[in-house]
Amino acid sequence: MQWKQDFEKTSVGELVSENYVFAAVLHYFGISFYQYPTDSLEKVCHKHKVNPRQLVEHLENWAQQKDPSLEDLYLNPIELLVAYLKKKHYYFVRQELPFLSNLISGIPGQQGYEALMADLKIMFPLFVEDFIHHIHEEESRLFKRIELLQDIEQGEFRVQDALVILEKDPVQRLADHHEIHDDEMEGIRLLTKDYFLEKDAPLPMKVLYHELQNFERELSIHAKIEDELLFPKAVELEKEALRKIRKQIQTN
Repeated sequence: MQWKQDFEKTSVGELVSENYVFAAVLHYFGISFYQYPTDSLEKVCHKHKVNPRQLVEHLENWAQQKDPSLEDLYLNPIELLVAYLKKKHYYFVRQELPFLSNLISGIPGQQGYEALMADLKIMFPLFVEDFIHHIHEEESRLFKRIELLQDIEQGEFRVQDALVILEKDPVQRLADHHEIHDDEMEGIRLLTKDYFLEKDAPLPMKVLYHELQNFERELSIHAKIEDELLFPKAVELEKEALRKIRKQIQTN
């Protein structure tokens, strides 16, 4: 990633204009870019006691991070797939959602977008609450179910107890009720007219729309991994565990 020699003297607004991801990096260090559009990076970092070189290093590390492909995830055992999904949940809750919430609640009034931002301030917190509930339910039900199936596979339950567990709350039922959290994002798409902005739109709005689109893309990939990889693997694990338990019952 190429940076100007005098990047520390460059305004925060200009740096974010060149790379919207820089706004998220600044937020990571406790800096809201929209509060300092004309201040130099050096001045803002001094105010927040942050080394500007750290910011750039963090941005470069961020740019180099790549999620595994679906093929790579498919080849891994189910416990690694669950660990990956938990890590993404943590990332969503601890980084993505706080950053988006900060933008929506903190961006000062943008001419021509006052009504839209007022609606987002109402809509987005409801989405966050619903999304976090979904994550907790998924981890407490589906991920816990997978752990129990693995324990059964390893013979950590008596046969009759294992059979009770296997016949209660099967994975396929969880799969049938699995919700892809796109409804609220659909509302945001409608509100933003599919994230349409004029070319001369204010920088904070461009960053916000970019981040909303990026989050929606992340959710879509996440849901695809769950639907196409996690649930099929969990169903097969459950079938195999049930087959073994029934075989043990028949031989006893």
